[in-house]
Amino acid sequence: MKKKILIVDDEPSISMLIEFNLKLAGFEVHCVFDGEAVFDAIQSFRPDLIVLDLMLPKMDGLQVCRKLRSQGNLVPIIMLTAMQDLTDKIAGLDNGADDYMTKPFSPQELISRIHAIHRRIQTLPSTTEVAPMTIGQISVKADQREVTVNGAPIELTPKEFELLLFLCKHRGKVLSRQQLLHGVWDYHFLGDTRIVDVHISHLRDKIERNARNPEYIMTVRNVGYKLTEPAGKESLAY
Repeated sequence: MKKKILIVDDEPSISMLIEFNLKLAGFEVHCVFDGEAVFDAIQSFRPDLIVLDLMLPKMDGLQVCRKLRSQGNLVPIIMLTAMQDLTDKIAGLDNGADDYMTKPFSPQELISRIHAIHRRIQTLPSTTEVAPMTIGQISVKADQREVTVNGAPIELTPKEFELLLFLCKHRGKVLSRQQLLHGVWDYHFLGDTRIVDVHISHLRDKIERNARNPEYIMTVRNVGYKLTEPAGKESLAY
């Protein structure tokens, strides 16, 4: 079956360009032109992924993201923004977007990112992986996509969970930003590694006692990050 992509952009020329290229790549495509129309389209079209512009009439892209996530809808979202400011990109990620692209962009790069997201979904941990991973006071249940810290459940976005799981599977190893971009986002090209830093920061805010003085996710200057056992605990158990 063809994957369904919902395009949300109020610029007809942009929508038509994306629609043409996605159909050429074998996707089924539906377009809407304002934020409020997304929610009817979710029910009728049931997209596998949304390409969502930031600046929209009636309800902007950030509001759409927030509402979808608050409803428990985890459909992947690629946010489009005409702004170069990193603050706008971070805002999109903060509100539940899985990725962002800055206009103007290559349709082929958009298609590559859509394929990357679909590959990640298809390779999520199977239900046979039932044993939790623990490091310090953190427990990660891959099959249930649940994380607890000191026994208390922690709410992570899908991408934050995938990042933590990837770090757990490579515990103790120094991972470059490019390795994380490839392993978690499945980018096979030179991507914007700032997306990694944003997600690391958000993850620290949720799992560390003090995000400014982390015990688990350590920065390795000029290289990347590694997940470590807090002082006094040296093993990660399954």
